[in-house]
Amino acid sequence: MKIPSHIKDTEHSNEWSVLRIMSDFVKGFDELQDLGPSVTFFGSARFHPDHHYYQEAYALAHRLGKKGYTIVTGGSHGIMEAANKGAFDAKSAQSIGLNINLPHEQSGNRYTTKHLSFDYFFVRKVMLIKYSLSYVIFPGGFGTLDELFEALTLTQTGKITQISIFLYGKSYWEKLYDFIKTTMVENRVIREEDVNLITLTDDFDEIVKQIDERLIVYTNALKAEGLEESRYYKKAIEHLSNQE
Repeated sequence: MKIPSHIKDTEHSNEWSVLRIMSDFVKGFDELQDLGPSVTFFGSARFHPDHHYYQEAYALAHRLGKKGYTIVTGGSHGIMEAANKGAFDAKSAQSIGLNINLPHEQSGNRYTTKHLSFDYFFVRKVMLIKYSLSYVIFPGGFGTLDELFEALTLTQTGKITQISIFLYGKSYWEKLYDFIKTTMVENRVIREEDVNLITLTDDFDEIVKQIDERLIVYTNALKAEGLEESRYYKKAIEHLSNQE
């Protein structure tokens, strides 16, 4: 009988677990530090290529890829495959897949230009979030909700630079969005302005426009902080000059 990984982890020393975690982080930082302007797509692995959400994720990622944005996903199937395929077919952008080792659902797709696998969910989430200036969140299950609220929490608390968070699929997300802007605000567990961290839209033009604007804001912020020699600043300036 195969022993579940979380059981095996409890049998290892704390020092061994720390080393495995460090290995995951070092691998991610080393491989992803030169990505440049990137957009992360989240969403369910269960949507098939004939589903309209799959097709829409492909189309949006392809459009962003044509503009030179690196597309980052969890590297599996469904929405992740669609976004990777869109970037791959655009031939103007990197297509990054950051997989997690799971007993089901999470095998890789073939549309990535760089593919990494992680043992720990929390390390993988850091990598999915750290290098992107915008997140496009398509319909998904518990994992997608986890990623959504992780991104919102980090942005709300200022632990990461403010990014654009898009909920794509208005008919799917509108009840959750309404709960956030009414019930949560009315009970004062979030501030009214926190709702503005989310953009609920199915409009490609709006998404692309906001991502372009976010890149300019972030690039100006880097310059103001004297970080013109940083890798990201140079990549961002190159990206912007190619759009002119």
